Amino acid sequence: MNTVIWLIYTAVTLLAIVFHGLREFHMLQLNGYKTPEHSWWMKKNFKRYIPLILLFIGQFALLAFPVIRRDGGVGDMEELNAKIVTGIVALLGVMNLVIALLNKPGKKFKKPFKYTARVKRMLTTFFILIAIIIAGAYFAADRVQLYKAGCEVSQLYLWTHTYHVNLLPYIFVGSALYLTPLLVPLSNLINKPIETAINNWYINDAKKKLASMPDLHKVGITGSYGKTSMKFYLSELLSSQYETLKTPESFNTPMGVTITVRRDLKPTHEYFICEMGARRVHEIKELCGIADPHDGIITSVGPQHLETFGSIENVVNTKFELADCVKANGGKIYLNYDNELIRAKVGEYPNAITYGTAEGSMWRGSDVTVSDRGTEFTVTAPDGKSCRFGTKLLGEHSVQNLLGAIAYACGTGIPMEKLVLPVKRIAAVPHRLQLLDKGGGVTYIDDAYNSNPSGCRAALAVLGLFDACRILVTPGMVELGAKQAELNFEFGQEAAKACDYIVLVGKAQTQPIYDGIKDAGFDMEKVYVADGLNDALAKANSYPTDKKKVVLLENDLPDNY
Repeated sequence: MNTVIWLIYTAVTLLAIVFHGLREFHMLQLNGYKTPEHSWWMKKNFKRYIPLILLFIGQFALLAFPVIRRDGGVGDMEELNAKIVTGIVALLGVMNLVIALLNKPGKKFKKPFKYTARVKRMLTTFFILIAIIIAGAYFAADRVQLYKAGCEVSQLYLWTHTYHVNLLPYIFVGSALYLTPLLVPLSNLINKPIETAINNWYINDAKKKLASMPDLHKVGITGSYGKTSMKFYLSELLSSQYETLKTPESFNTPMGVTITVRRDLKPTHEYFICEMGARRVHEIKELCGIADPHDGIITSVGPQHLETFGSIENVVNTKFELADCVKANGGKIYLNYDNELIRAKVGEYPNAITYGTAEGSMWRGSDVTVSDRGTEFTVTAPDGKSCRFGTKLLGEHSVQNLLGAIAYACGTGIPMEKLVLPVKRIAAVPHRLQLLDKGGGVTYIDDAYNSNPSGCRAALAVLGLFDACRILVTPGMVELGAKQAELNFEFGQEAAKACDYIVLVGKAQTQPIYDGIKDAGFDMEKVYVADGLNDALAKANSYPTDKKKVVLLENDLPDNY
C-alpha cells in the first residue's frame, strides 16, 4: 500500500468526517438530543443521505468486479494492481472532498450550533468510534503484507486477492465517513447513561434549592400555544407588586427549568413562573416533579406536536398533568374557557378558575375593540366588578392571555384597578406578533416563532387590521402529524382572503398552502415560491404599491426543517 496515497486519502476523509459530523450533531441538537425524534427527522429527510448510501454500497461493489489480467508476470500484475487501486482511491478521495466542501463551516444558521458540555462529551465518543474504525484500517493494511508474504498459490489468485485486500483499508476509512449519520446518534445513545446521571444530579440540586424556599409561590404555565406570552404578561403584572422570577425565553424543558433555578433563583424571590413545554406524553408530569407548582395556568390545547404525541387525546392528557399536580397540592388551576378541549375538562377540577370571552367564564372579557394601534377590553371579575383595560398588543386573541394573567394577579391580592397601568405597559413578546417598523414605508409583523393553526388565524386577523398592502411570508406549519397537509391547506384558503401578495418559503413544504390558495380563487400571479428566507424577503420588498407595506412573517422553521 502506498503510504503517501493512504495519508492523503485519510486526511481528506477525516476532514469530511469532521465537517459532516458537526452538521449532524447540529441537527441532533435542534432535535433536542432525542434519538427517536432525530431518527424520525432522518427518515423524513432521507434524500440528504442518498449520496452517502450509494458511496457506501459502491465501494464494496468494487470488490466484486476486479479487472483481471491473464498475461504477463507477477511484476506486471503487481504494477497493474497498484494502478487500479490508486485510481479507485483517487476517485473515492475526490468524492469525499466534495462531501467536505458541501459541509464546510461558514453557513449562517438561524440557531447556531452550541458547543455545550454535553456536545463536547458526545464529540469525544464520536471521535473514539472514528479512531477505532481507522485503527481497523491500519490493521487491515498491515495484514496485506502478511498475506502477500505467506501466500503460495497461483499468480492469478494472488493478484485478485491482493487487489481486494489493498482496497480494504480505504474502504474502512471511507465507511467511517459514510456511516457518520449513524455514528452521531450512536454516540448519543452510548453517552445516555452518563448524561442521565449528570442531569439527575443537577435536577436534584434544583429541587433542593426550591425545597429550601417554602414561602416561594410557584406557578406552572403550559399549553399548546400561548404559554410563553402568558409567562411574559404574568411576570409584568406580578413584578409590579412582588419580586418575581420567570424562566427566560423558551426555557421550558427539564434542564431549562433546572438551569433557571440553580442560576437565577434568589432568596428574595416571592414568585417563580415556570413555563412547561412538552412534545411527548408525561413530559409535563416530569416538569411538575421538578418545579412542584402550587398553582397552574393552561392557556390552550390544540394539534401541536402531533407527530410526537400521536393523538390529540395524548396532548390533552399531558397538558392536564399540570392540573393534576396542582389539584394534589391543593392549589388553583386557571383554565382558558374559550378553548373547547379545555372547557370539556373543567368539571373534573373543583379548584379550577376559568377565564375567557365565552359565556360562563369566571373572569370574563367583553367589549373588545381592536385596531392597528392596539386593543381595548373590559374585564369582569367573579364578584361582578368591572374594569376597562388598554394594551399595545395587537389582536383580539391577545385578550385571552391577558385575562388569565389579570385573573391570577388579582388572585394574589393585587386590586384590578392597579393592573391597568402594568397592562398598558406590556410590550409584544419577541417574534410573537411583534410590530417592527423598519422605515421606508415597510412594517413587519414578526410572528416567526412556532406557528400553529390558532396562531396563524390570529396573525391573519391582525394583518387584516391594516389599511395597507398586505404581504404574507411563510414556510407553513410543521409537526402536525397526519393533519399537517389538511391544516396547511386551510391556512392557504384563509391567507387568500386576507392578503394582497403571498410569498411561500420552500416548494415541497408549502405545496398544501399553495393548493389552498389556488382553491380559494386567489390570483396566482401574486403568489411567489421562494427558495429561502432571504429570497422571500427580497421578493416581498420588491412588490410595487402606493400604500404602506405591511409584511407578516408567519413562522420561521429551524434549520432541521
